[in-house]
Amino acid sequence: MNHTIRRFEPSDRDAMATFAAALPEHDLLFLGRDLRHPRVIAAWLSAIEEGWIDSFVAVAEDGAILGTAALVRDPLGWSAHVGEVRLLVAASLRGHGLGRDLLECVFAAARGHHLAKLTAQMTPDQAGSLALFESLGFRAEALLKDHVRGRDGVPHDLAILAYDAARVAARQQAFGTT
Repeated sequence: MNHTIRRFEPSDRDAMATFAAALPEHDLLFLGRDLRHPRVIAAWLSAIEEGWIDSFVAVAEDGAILGTAALVRDPLGWSAHVGEVRLLVAASLRGHGLGRDLLECVFAAARGHHLAKLTAQMTPDQAGSLALFESLGFRAEALLKDHVRGRDGVPHDLAILAYDAARVAARQQAFGTT
């Protein structure tokens, strides 16, 4: 499917709501907030405007959002050197490289902010996401038991993966793969 990857803009609000509504709830559990709620999208756009989030969307020719990735930072916190990566791809497009393409935009933004570490959260049963992140150099760092609950009240574990940018850059330089 032909698509363009670009920054998430306020004019994408309705398309994002449509995209989020089509995702299974289980895909949203790692976000901390329900992306299907308009106030969550509004807060996301505000955080982008304030410079706390770099966010990208893959958009089809008709304007539909096919996937999104974000780099969330807290430049005023103790972990200003760390960014959290969030990735969502339409179920029908998984396994075709769209997530990897979106993550390349996040990596570029992280380099621009000189981040030393990236983290990503997901439920451990999301095998495709785990494989993608691990293929890019993320490693399991923690497992939080029963950390998130769906609307049905069922608890789910939350896996936290981390990417040490300095270690990966040193390895790439040592092996000439930069």
